[in-house]
Amino acid sequence: MAKYDIDVNGSLFDWDLDKGSITFENDEVVLFWVNTAFKTLIDSIEEIAGEKEARLVLETAGYRTGLIVSDFYLKSIGKPEEILDKLPNTYVTAGWGITEILSYSIEEKKAVVQFCNGWEYKVNVAQGKEEEGTFMPGHWAGVLTGIFGSKVWYRVVKSQISGDDCSVYEFFPSDISPSLNVNALMEEQTLAAQEELDRITKQRTEVLSEIIKEISSPIIPVLDSILVVPLVGRYNEIRAEELLNKTLLNLPRYKAEFLIIDLTSLSRVDDYTLSFIQKFVSAASLLGTKCLLVGISSELSIKVTQRGYRMNHIPCFSILQQGINYALDQLGMEIIKKV
Repeated sequence: MAKYDIDVNGSLFDWDLDKGSITFENDEVVLFWVNTAFKTLIDSIEEIAGEKEARLVLETAGYRTGLIVSDFYLKSIGKPEEILDKLPNTYVTAGWGITEILSYSIEEKKAVVQFCNGWEYKVNVAQGKEEEGTFMPGHWAGVLTGIFGSKVWYRVVKSQISGDDCSVYEFFPSDISPSLNVNALMEEQTLAAQEELDRITKQRTEVLSEIIKEISSPIIPVLDSILVVPLVGRYNEIRAEELLNKTLLNLPRYKAEFLIIDLTSLSRVDDYTLSFIQKFVSAASLLGTKCLLVGISSELSIKVTQRGYRMNHIPCFSILQQGINYALDQLGMEIIKKV
C-alpha cells in the first residue's frame, strides 16, 4: 500500500509513497528535525547574513507565510471568527506548539495570542539564545493582517525564552511592516558605513596632514644669514598658517638677514596665495629679515599684474641662483672658485 491518510484533530494528513510526498490540509509539506536540521538552517542564515539581519529575514518570512495562511483559510472557510477558532487546533496538529488566542476584536483589529513550546522556541533553546524569536510573532502579524483586512503588528508581552511559562504577543493596528523594518535596517547600515568611512577619512587626512607638515616647505639654510623656503603645491589657510608660524619661529634661531622664498614649484596661484605671500614678506620684515622672491614665472608675473598686487618693493628673480648671488652681494660676500 503506497498511500496513507489520517485525520488528526480535524486536520488531514496524506502520504503518497509513490510520489514521495506528504500533504497537510491538502498542501504539500516537508518534515525537518527541529533541534538539528532546522536549527542548522537558521544557524546558516545567521552566519551568512548576520544575526540582526537574520532576525529581520525570519520576521519577514513569518509575516509573508502568515499572509498565505490567512488567504488559504479566507478562501476555504471565509468567516474570520471561524478561522480564528480553527487555527489553534491546526497549529498544534502541525507541531508548531500549543497556540491559544486569549482574546481578539475584529472591529478593533486587535488580538492577544499565547504560544507554548513552539518550534521556534525549541530552536532558540538549542542555539542558546536569550531573546525572543521573530518568526512566530511576525507570522501571526501576517495571519491577522490578512484576516482583519488591515495592517497589524505586534509587541512581545511575555517571552518563554526569557523565563516566562509561555510567550504572549499583543497584536494591534499599525503602519509598521517588514518592508519598513528592512528600509530602517538599510538606512542604519548605510549610516554606520558612512560614519566608518568618515572616521577612516578623518584619520587618514590627519596622518596625511602631519606628513605634509613634515615634508612640505622646509627651511633650508644656504649660508650664514641666508635661508631658502620653497613653496610647493597649493596653499590653503591651514597650510599657509603652518608655514608662516614655522618660518617665523625659526628666523631668530638662524639669525637670518635674507629669506629667499622660492616660488618655482608653486601651483594654481589664486588671490589667497598672492595675499599670503605678501603677508609672509611683511611678517618676516618685522623681524628684521629681508625677503627675496625667486622662481617667478611669466604666468605668475601676469597674474600679479592683472590682480593689482604691488611687489615692486620686493627684489624678484627668475631663478634661485640669482637670488642667492643678490643676497651675498648685499652682505658683501661672493662665491669664488678655490685655487
